[in-house]
Amino acid sequence: MIDMKKKPFYLNDTQIEWVKDTLKNMSLEEKIGQIFCPISDRTEEKSIKEFIDEFHPGGVLYRPMESSVIQNIHRTFQENSKIPLLIAANLESGGNGIASDGTYFARPMEVAATDNEENAYKLGYIAGKEAAAVGCNWSFAPICDIDNNYLNPIMNVRTFGSDKDRVIRMVKKQLEGLNANNVAAAAKHFPGDGVDFRDQHLLASVNSLSVEEYDNSYGKIWQEVVNSDVLSVMVGHILQPAYSKYFNPNLKDEDILPATLSKEILQGLLRKKLGFNGVIVTDATPMVGFNVSMPREKAIPACVMAGCDMILFNKDIREDYQFIRNALENGELTEERLEEAVTRILAMKASMNLPEMKKNNTLVPGADALKVVASDEHKKWSRQCADEAVTLVKDTQNILPISPKKYKKIRLYMLDDKVAGGFKDGDGQAANIKNLLEKEGFSVSVYDYSKLDFQEIFEGGVKDIKEKFDLAIYVASIDTASNQSVRRIDWLHLMAADAPWFVCDVPTIFVSLANPYHLVDVPMVKTFINAYTPNSETVEAVVEKLVGRSEFKGKTPIDPFCGIWGAKF
Repeated sequence: MIDMKKKPFYLNDTQIEWVKDTLKNMSLEEKIGQIFCPISDRTEEKSIKEFIDEFHPGGVLYRPMESSVIQNIHRTFQENSKIPLLIAANLESGGNGIASDGTYFARPMEVAATDNEENAYKLGYIAGKEAAAVGCNWSFAPICDIDNNYLNPIMNVRTFGSDKDRVIRMVKKQLEGLNANNVAAAAKHFPGDGVDFRDQHLLASVNSLSVEEYDNSYGKIWQEVVNSDVLSVMVGHILQPAYSKYFNPNLKDEDILPATLSKEILQGLLRKKLGFNGVIVTDATPMVGFNVSMPREKAIPACVMAGCDMILFNKDIREDYQFIRNALENGELTEERLEEAVTRILAMKASMNLPEMKKNNTLVPGADALKVVASDEHKKWSRQCADEAVTLVKDTQNILPISPKKYKKIRLYMLDDKVAGGFKDGDGQAANIKNLLEKEGFSVSVYDYSKLDFQEIFEGGVKDIKEKFDLAIYVASIDTASNQSVRRIDWLHLMAADAPWFVCDVPTIFVSLANPYHLVDVPMVKTFINAYTPNSETVEAVVEKLVGRSEFKGKTPIDPFCGIWGAKF
């Protein structure tokens, strides 16, 4: 039995009655629909209505669109759904997680680098404020993982770093900011990512810590999260062998399952040991990490039977629904377990006051609410966060601050990141940083990757580069990207022509606007700056600090030297 009066729901008798009456009057098809949160790209009202009529989803997620467009889409969903929907977004870095014109406040690691909990609150507040303005009520954030492995391609700047205590402080404040705007959180990725150097989008990754190691790190974080009354937890396709065997000593290694399919992790660790009573949602089920443990026809109902209440995304939505129907018919999934999952989902919605908001027609606000999206105040907070975060990792050549008087001619290398949508040709932050440097009086020549020829690669020697340039600056924006096995510098494949081979002849500075671990590839560069977030506010802060108008204030939340000998020199 689920005690809906207890944490995290705290329902009153009227709310409990709504949950029970709603469940009692639902058809089996509506109950099945309630446990699914599909991703959608439908924009036409007729198409959205048809989708709701066929699938009765409990939630939905859209990728970011213009705020006015996504608000109308959310309104159409809520007006045509009998039961109010959980409308989700990846609100990891600000309002830009749901509105393409929203505030890109900061990556969590930038917030962590300020070591200022108020910035974590503002991250949650801005994300929640702008999400609520467009009718989004469910945040797939905060990220509660620990960045323990510098080779991990998907965690990185999405985390609050490698110090569990700092992670706890920041996560709790981000939750407060979301709660201030009545946006529920789905804290992720339980039981904890960041130990493995691989991406669970591509396989089932492994949290290989012992029970004791886990309890002293991830366990402490998740206990704090549960104690904070978070309404939902997102579970990753991550194996935790130690705890799987702790709750089931007879479990063979080959039978250990990722958390989304593991009753030991879901019911033993999360429900029993940590005491979580809220909604458990899977991470995206199209991920390879979910699908390779067993046939999808088995995995979809098995994750619910193991303890997941809601299924995130589909491969083929009609097929996935049929897998649930089949499992109910053959006994692989019990109707009792289905109703338990639906009860928790409804209790979450009641706790968020969604039924009352639907009754009052306030689930999605009017167009006037959009004035908070990318507001001046939010932009100001972003600039303040960037100023506090930019970190001088090393300057062993004592080159800072720079001035046009000493380093007039700059060669600027923009390390493009086409996969994650980094620099664009001729615009975005590439043009921004060039223009900012030129405004300071520097003459800036950008390394042109589109016009490379044999002569430029092989005939430019030391004398040539020293005559042309006084200083070289590398700016990298190699952000995290799902479905990537590695996120490192990919030099030109012909003689690594854009690599800093000249560091002994021309002073060189490296600025990373994302991945803070590039010293693994450029340990020879003697001045290295981490900025964590590729937005305009951070670029402006970097230039301010390069020329000495602002001091470096950031406190590194990870080991930027990657434990590599020589990287500190």
